[in-house]
Amino acid sequence: MFQLTLRRRGISDQAVLRTMEEVPREHFVAAGDRDHAYRDSALGIACGQTISQPFVVAYMTEQLHLQKQHKVLEIGTGSGYQAAVLSRLCAHVLTIERYRTLADIARDRLEALGYFNVEVMFGDGFDIPPGAGDFDRIIVTAAMEQIPEKLLERLLPGGILIAPVGPHHGTQTLVRVTRTDGGFERKELVDVRFVPALPGIAREL
Repeated sequence: MFQLTLRRRGISDQAVLRTMEEVPREHFVAAGDRDHAYRDSALGIACGQTISQPFVVAYMTEQLHLQKQHKVLEIGTGSGYQAAVLSRLCAHVLTIERYRTLADIARDRLEALGYFNVEVMFGDGFDIPPGAGDFDRIIVTAAMEQIPEKLLERLLPGGILIAPVGPHHGTQTLVRVTRTDGGFERKELVDVRFVPALPGIAREL
């Protein structure tokens, strides 16, 4: 039924559908929400953040056109669910979280579940360490008012970035940016609602 719902909403990539079926979403939601884990809606997690609805996770993943050799950067670890999905479709995921509590919980959860090609970093998603290198794919799972040039520069040639762009408290548009020989090609996809992407390290736990 879960996969059928995603198919009906337009997800057609078989690898993405299979991965969505295999990653145990119930382990990434709050204990009180486990009965609702596969409902197609966002759910609250710690630190006032959310785990995105399954369709949005699947849609963003599908739009990345992942290949097994890809190195992926995720900004906004949250529960770690999106990183887990990505990890089954690429070589390595670096995911950055500004809330220490979320980063620590996600790291322990991903290790316990066997997602060993995911590295969770506590840090500022607007200030990627130079030593992290460049990426084939970048996914931002929080709303940016605009995509920073510094982030686009971390895309390898042919790379794809996908991010919700728009006002922090309202509706955003999911934007896909592809790095070409001539620069960056931008395409607007669908309207979404995400929590804000904020610079710096969160003061709260």
